[in-house]
Amino acid sequence: MASVFSARSSPRISPIFLGLVLVTAAGGALTLIGTRIPVTAGVVILVLAGWAVSLCLHEFSHALVADRCGDHSVRGLGYLSLDIRRYANVGLTFVLPLLFLLIGGIPLPGGAVWIQRSALRSRAAASAVSIAGPLMNLLLAFVLAVVVPFVPPLLGAGMSFLALIQVLAFILNILPIPGLDGWGVIDPYLSYSTRASVSRFAPYAPLVLFALLVFVRPVASALFAFASFIYGAVGGDSTLASLGQELFFFWQR
Repeated sequence: MASVFSARSSPRISPIFLGLVLVTAAGGALTLIGTRIPVTAGVVILVLAGWAVSLCLHEFSHALVADRCGDHSVRGLGYLSLDIRRYANVGLTFVLPLLFLLIGGIPLPGGAVWIQRSALRSRAAASAVSIAGPLMNLLLAFVLAVVVPFVPPLLGAGMSFLALIQVLAFILNILPIPGLDGWGVIDPYLSYSTRASVSRFAPYAPLVLFALLVFVRPVASALFAFASFIYGAVGGDSTLASLGQELFFFWQR
């Protein structure tokens, strides 16, 4: 009994994750100074570090549901520690998503947790594992939207833009495109031949999507308009989000 309890005990939260949370808070604190340079720097730090925090929480959600649904290997792999280094690799998980965010405000999904799907109890469990990450992004957007009315406007602007990014991440991730979480939701119900055929181009499908978003303006505009609609539906302030976006992309002014 004791050994079973020890094996299933909760992993410690990574100090790196806690550091990212502190950097996010520091960015928020800078916005309270009130002058242009600290406010701009604060919004940039808040959004970038906050996005890194959300990447960790997104992947953690996948792993947590997988653990509850039968794949306990995620514990030994460190996926439940919220350590950003555990999710694929630093380049794919951290650098590349932040680069896409800086270029066009597109929240490129980061790395991935490797799930032993054969260990999951059912096809429904496999679908739940896939949808857990996007739902975490939507939850974060809702929490931020709830908090914004109670903070100073400039801090609220940064938080609102970060929340809008969470909505964008939710929308992008639930698209039924191979390589994204939306495809993972329906994949367990597809035939083996269909999955085998799709697997050949699955690594490239998300890149094609993000190329369209970055280089074809109408596609990105439609995505942002839809995200703004959903953000408003969960109680977000689109005006503050626009201000936060303007501050974040300060070099475009």
